[in-house]
Amino acid sequence: MVTIRFYLILFTLVFLGNQGFSQVLKVVDYATKKPVSAVHIYNLDESKSTITDSLGSADISEFEDNELLVFSHTSYTEVLFKKSDLYTSHYTLTLHPKVLNLDEFVMSANKRGQAREEVPNQMVTVSAKAIQLNDPQTAADILEQTGKIFVQKSQMGGGSPSIRGFSANKVLIVVDGVRMNNAIFRGGNLQNVISIDPNMLEKSEVVFGPGSVIYGSDALGGVMNFQTISPLFSDTGTVMKVNAFLRFSSANNEGTPHFDFSIGKKNFSSVTSFTVSKFGDLKMGVNGPEEYLRPDYVNVTTGIKDEMMANGNTQSQVFSGYKSGTLMQKFAFKASERLQFNYSFIYSTTSNIPRYDRLFQRKNADTLKYAVWEYGPQNWMTNNLSVNLNSPNKLFDNLKITLAHQFFKESRIDRKFAEPTKRTRTETVNMFSGNFDFDNEISGRSALFYGVESVYNLVGSEGYSEQVDDSQAGKTAIQTRYPNGSKYWSNAAYINIKINQSVRNTVVFGLRYNHVKIHAEFDTAFYKNAETTFINQSTGALTGSIGVAHRPTDKWQLNANISSGFKAPNIDDIAKVFDSEPGNVIVPNPDLKPEYLYSLDALVARKFGSKNQHKIELSGFYSFLVDAMVRRNVQVNGQDSIFYDGDLSQVQSLVNTGSANLVGGSIIFEAQLNKQFKVTAAGTYTYGKDNDGFYLRHASPFFANTHVIYSHKKITVNMYVIYNGALPNKRMAPSELDKPHIYLTDEDGNLYSPQWYTLNLKSAFRATENVLFTLGVENITNQRYRPYSSGIVSPGINFIGSVKATF
Repeated sequence: MVTIRFYLILFTLVFLGNQGFSQVLKVVDYATKKPVSAVHIYNLDESKSTITDSLGSADISEFEDNELLVFSHTSYTEVLFKKSDLYTSHYTLTLHPKVLNLDEFVMSANKRGQAREEVPNQMVTVSAKAIQLNDPQTAADILEQTGKIFVQKSQMGGGSPSIRGFSANKVLIVVDGVRMNNAIFRGGNLQNVISIDPNMLEKSEVVFGPGSVIYGSDALGGVMNFQTISPLFSDTGTVMKVNAFLRFSSANNEGTPHFDFSIGKKNFSSVTSFTVSKFGDLKMGVNGPEEYLRPDYVNVTTGIKDEMMANGNTQSQVFSGYKSGTLMQKFAFKASERLQFNYSFIYSTTSNIPRYDRLFQRKNADTLKYAVWEYGPQNWMTNNLSVNLNSPNKLFDNLKITLAHQFFKESRIDRKFAEPTKRTRTETVNMFSGNFDFDNEISGRSALFYGVESVYNLVGSEGYSEQVDDSQAGKTAIQTRYPNGSKYWSNAAYINIKINQSVRNTVVFGLRYNHVKIHAEFDTAFYKNAETTFINQSTGALTGSIGVAHRPTDKWQLNANISSGFKAPNIDDIAKVFDSEPGNVIVPNPDLKPEYLYSLDALVARKFGSKNQHKIELSGFYSFLVDAMVRRNVQVNGQDSIFYDGDLSQVQSLVNTGSANLVGGSIIFEAQLNKQFKVTAAGTYTYGKDNDGFYLRHASPFFANTHVIYSHKKITVNMYVIYNGALPNKRMAPSELDKPHIYLTDEDGNLYSPQWYTLNLKSAFRATENVLFTLGVENITNQRYRPYSSGIVSPGINFIGSVKATF
């Protein structure tokens, strides 16, 4: 043990920069005594400035002893001190957090902590306190409850976020700095975000617009970053913290217990989190279209004795319930003040999840099409090891190395009504990633961020059928969803520079080069008529961004950002063969190329009121998509239709169209009326169309929300309205028009998605310092509605209650 510690100390000393006799100030939080980074320090005429690093330290030797210095941070009260006065405190300064803070300290924009006011991108953050009050069942619900992100659900065990007209594998999911998007993330709708347990999170952030410079492929619409519970450390012995709660929801008879335990010493910390949930069949509302009711279902018995059964409660969405569970374990070890090791393990699993939108699809007026259509258990496991080194030298001030392995397993199981053959297709992905991220404080006003990333995916895919009426028949191999053994490599390097030209102006610009290689070989036993038996593709992409965050006064924020992003084809895009929707079958396209997005963003924010307690924010964007990947009808060996799984299906493939245009904007309003009342409102509009005149499927209808929040002593009450506009037939994407079973028809007999609203109430009561009760009522007016593109009908009136204890 002594030897190991000796080498760790030696390793740290090698990287320590020579500080000489510089005057280094350390800034800490008044309550926690933790270092405060990104504190701006400048003189009154702003001719000199510097900023604290991740350890809360800054060299102030350039300032004169008699100069008056300003210490500014968005989350802390601004203070002024003469430099000579700091000597008496041994160059240590404590800052007091602001009581009311509409600004934030964010991580997602460039994977480093920085003041929100320095980020030129539009962002949304969700704190642990907001998660606690809103009681989300899944991570998808966290995003939806912001009121600024649209979420589609094909089934209750789902949730596909849509950001600025992009969804699925065109928005990026990041957990603790590691990308979750793998080689088989599909382009339709995707529910992998539900693998992230909302109860193990301390914060969630969303960056809108292309994030490819920092994060690479897939970050077209935006980046969703989920930060799990941070480890605790203590300089005064051992500190322990326990959180536990029980939650119940009436609309789906949810029962969820959760437990997390943290223990920390001076150099070691551990966090354990465990959650299990059981969801019954979801009940829809009373007031709404009869077309959404569930009049019947298939009763599956032994063999193939399928029976059509009348539903005794047509508001109950039979076969929509499922179970889930998540375990997280984290360890952190401080080898020194400058060197820290972190390890985290997460395992998430579900029961089989019924694909509800297929289970009410009809074969004819009297019979449903499927007896069984469900996803097998959705398993996700991640091992994440990171090393953080704060050691100023010529190459870097901070270095973070992140090595991760993720394992994904999912399957699809289906059997048509009264047919003896059940099909199961199972996919696995082993995903390995390595990130080396460097920070270099060039001066007090500028910082250089650069790094390299490598990601490798190995895809396993198998398929078999079995006769459910003959247990002795065994399993028969069928064509797989993807070529088994497919490989996906991605390697990249990036550079990003932040320049604080003054206390009022920040410029950020960067470049990234990404190279992606794919290899896939088709099993000729099932692809006899295919035009190709293998795919080898090698593509490169160069992306960049430049943004300005300007603060002309303490009341104004003006941002502008020009950026480009890219989406490289993955295994799902380029090599999938599977039923994509009723009547269509997807076939591979080895000639598919990356798509590029060029985007212009602008944001104007204004604080007002005697204490800047009110705020209004307007943002807008225009995006131009080149070589857009969209589904189109194609031919295979001269045929536009083939028999697939017994049905004559239209052949489709992902192809690159010329271009597409997206435009949209949002408005956000916040007002602290007094110490007790706060009002917030937000509205978002998105419009997207390609050059063939077709509307883009993930450009959601207009949606908005308004909250009135009362908070006094031990009580918080949040009354709010959620509104979604209609999407008329003329704005429906071709792929949506192929789903008549989930939409209504207008007076002309054309499909459309109607508008809807809900009235909701959430409340929290802190009975003691350690015990919190929450009670909520969602959809108070019991509306029956189905959000755009969703298969499941949303809950009717829903009572949510929980008791939470912290020790």
